Amino acid sequence: MTELDYYEALQVSRNCSGSELKKSYRKLALKYHPDRNQGDKEAEENFKAINQAYEVLSDEKKRAIYDQYGKAGLEGQGMGGFGRGQNMDDIMDIFNSMFGGSAGGGFGGFGGGQQRRQANQKYNLDFEIELPLKFNEAIFGCEKKIDIRYKVSCNDCKGTGAQNGELETCDYCNGQGQVVMKQGFMSFAQTCPKCHGEGQKVSAKCNSCSGRGFHEEPDTITINIPAGVDTGNRLRAQGYGNESKSGQRGDLYLTFNVEEDEHFVRDGSNIYIEVPVFFTQAALGETITIPSLDGELELDLKIGTKDKEQFVFKNEGIADVHSGQRGQLVAQVKVMYPKKLNDEQKEMLNKLQESFGVESKPHTSTFEQAFGKVKDWFSK
Repeated sequence: MTELDYYEALQVSRNCSGSELKKSYRKLALKYHPDRNQGDKEAEENFKAINQAYEVLSDEKKRAIYDQYGKAGLEGQGMGGFGRGQNMDDIMDIFNSMFGGSAGGGFGGFGGGQQRRQANQKYNLDFEIELPLKFNEAIFGCEKKIDIRYKVSCNDCKGTGAQNGELETCDYCNGQGQVVMKQGFMSFAQTCPKCHGEGQKVSAKCNSCSGRGFHEEPDTITINIPAGVDTGNRLRAQGYGNESKSGQRGDLYLTFNVEEDEHFVRDGSNIYIEVPVFFTQAALGETITIPSLDGELELDLKIGTKDKEQFVFKNEGIADVHSGQRGQLVAQVKVMYPKKLNDEQKEMLNKLQESFGVESKPHTSTFEQAFGKVKDWFSK
């Protein structure tokens, strides 16, 4: 059997930095977390693998041993379960940022969701959905009606998933919910893989809910999206999550995915727009009108405006979703040249070039010394 390579498990290179390691771990932990992949054994195994890998590679001492001797060199180093060192604290910090922590109350609260679950309940009270937004909806804020489905405990089996709610003691952990594993002289406890820590098992599935322990109910809710949200921002809708056995509902977390715009490019609270300018406009200078988030702006091109030159308009960007302070709009010039010239145009341009004299051929004076140097190289 091929031994698991920790770097491959976390999809990083062997010389990755600590920040790259943490970023990859965070992404994979979100992907394979059991709460998002209930009943998926492959996801469960992947989740265990990346946690084991991160527990080693996030510890400098263990990583050095692993790099030199492989997994065998870590025996006796507390492997097999999470240690009590800094790397475990690091893992918990990451999970608090992804699944724990506090969020604001009601609509408009931002932050991570708390995966609340009552005893013997087969689902979390809080859940998350992705909400697509148009560019202007995110910039200016809007009111959205969305259809959701939330979980309600099955009355027929009292949320257990067992026929008539009758459960049996788990024969794998003897009802303890945990099993003790040994590796070398180390012992550690882990959640029972058969009953998932509940200490009981289903002997016959409930016919009403097919053993899931819950039904799904449709709902339509209206939420107010604040101005300035961006892709990846999360909004808490209090009381719109799944329903517990006691009738209490958890919270719904909305993660935004904002569409890109054809003309405006967003960078935080700043907006960038490319302004096509004909070469004669750039050479002569001209005042032109460009679009902004609020309408129009006057852009004064100075004589000899360069390609990719930027003009900044303060307080014309996006309002920050937390402070309300607006960023800036940056207009970047793109100098355009004609693709074809007729004879008359060529003649006019040649006359214009001649009128500038030496100035019209800057390469001549710039490379005069270089040409002489090259000639000397080959004359010797």
